[in-house]
Amino acid sequence: MNKIVELQDLGVQDYKDTWDYQETLFKSVVDTKIKNRRQELNVPTTNYFLLVEHPHVYTLGKSGDMSNLLVNEEQLAEKGASFYKVNRGGDITYHGPGQIVGYPILDLDNFFTDIHKYLRFLEEMIILTLEEYGLKAERSPGETGVWLDVGTPFARKICAMGVRASRWVTMHGFALNVNANLGYFDNMIPCGIRGKAVTSLNVELGKKEVNIEEVKEKLLKHFTTLFEAEMKSSVSSM
Repeated sequence: MNKIVELQDLGVQDYKDTWDYQETLFKSVVDTKIKNRRQELNVPTTNYFLLVEHPHVYTLGKSGDMSNLLVNEEQLAEKGASFYKVNRGGDITYHGPGQIVGYPILDLDNFFTDIHKYLRFLEEMIILTLEEYGLKAERSPGETGVWLDVGTPFARKICAMGVRASRWVTMHGFALNVNANLGYFDNMIPCGIRGKAVTSLNVELGKKEVNIEEVKEKLLKHFTTLFEAEMKSSVSSM
């Protein structure tokens, strides 16, 4: 059982390039598990946690509805944004500058084999981080992600989530709005949920900009505590 997680902060990277890189890491972990089983080996699997910011991009999950994207290809180009259909759960999501996107590629056999618990832990990581900024973030029954003012007319999402898992290996993850340009969310129905607003940490704190590196540190602190993991920085091979 390997609870060491290799942290790779990728900086700003194209969405498709990062997705391809995720797939490479994901496949390497799955292949190790298959080889272990077939050859009765016990080679430890590697866990990864990628942090990244993407240029403006919209992604649609495998169960998503294309009608939730409210602009066409030409309008996307005018806004400097791209679009991809992806193999995660969830509906449509936006990624862009000022947003922390996290992709944990974990072998849950190293932690616990419960995908629901995994999602709850990711949510809790966000909730505990926002609590450090004086915000009461919550889960919203029947809706993905992390929200503020749940159950009121002012409910608004601050973090989107969508994951994929196979053979207990995870990929994709979460997107936390820290200094996000909220105007880009007007081009879609976020996560397919009508009538709900989206917010960003800097807006909630009344600041022009929040220190994004500080937020990352808080996220990783809570991740290691919740997953009882050891975080180790490593260099990307992208």
